[in-house]
Amino acid sequence: MANSKLYKGSLVTIILRLLKENDKMYGYEITQKVKAITKGQLNITEGALYPALHKLEADGLLEVEVAKVDNRLRKYYKLTEKGTKETVNKLQELQDYITMMQTLVNPKWSL
Repeated sequence: MANSKLYKGSLVTIILRLLKENDKMYGYEITQKVKAITKGQLNITEGALYPALHKLEADGLLEVEVAKVDNRLRKYYKLTEKGTKETVNKLQELQDYITMMQTLVNPKWSL
């Protein structure tokens, strides 16, 4: 994506949406899913992802489950009940924002 600043404000919503659809995911899995969905146009860096995940966890929106995979510990993130409710709110906020921006970018002036 040409301007990664545009997606940074939506990163939390992207994470919440993916977790809503996939039950639980680990960090690298989230980055790869976004990359696949966007056909490589959006790459979420670890430097952006993990602070967002940690904040969501601290805010009580995510819970962490640790599992041993191939002799390594892997952190899986999952929505809490509060996180599920917040996902609905964030998705609506984003949809409202997109609608407003479409109106501003492609106005149908009726003066």
